[in-house]
Amino acid sequence: MTTAIQLDVHPELDQPLLRDLIFPERPLWTPRQLRDLTRTVASELTTSLLGVLDYTEPQRWWARLALTGGVELWLLSWLPGQGTPPHDHGGAAGSFTVLRGIVSEDYRYPGGPIRSNRLPVGHSVAFGGGRAHQVRNLDQAPAATVHAYSPPLLPTREYRGLEDVR
Repeated sequence: MTTAIQLDVHPELDQPLLRDLIFPERPLWTPRQLRDLTRTVASELTTSLLGVLDYTEPQRWWARLALTGGVELWLLSWLPGQGTPPHDHGGAAGSFTVLRGIVSEDYRYPGGPIRSNRLPVGHSVAFGGGRAHQVRNLDQAPAATVHAYSPPLLPTREYRGLEDVR
């Protein structure tokens, strides 16, 4: 008996390159593999991503680009001042790469200090399942990021502040 491999791809990005990168047979991805995925998608599919990208107010805009049994891939936009509340990804590993603009990230692992990054175009972050963070566009220009999580579709947990991460 064979099991069908789940693969769902955004119709405007259903290209051989993305299908080759997403490895639907891979059950779990490491942070390094997720970083390689978001970097490659952001650098090699830039024109296609910019064709899908949208900006909305007051809430941020996002679109799922691909989903398999082992990974989900997203495109998010950030107008100046938009951001997330402090949150984690429910134990999933993750990565994001800046496609456009600059984003700021404050993050913390349980028991560790709160740290900050300012990430311009092309920069990536990869993290294990214990990390909580807050991502914001504190710059004056719109920004966009490509995100990947494994395992996919785990519920996030929100915090009042990163100091509440235990």
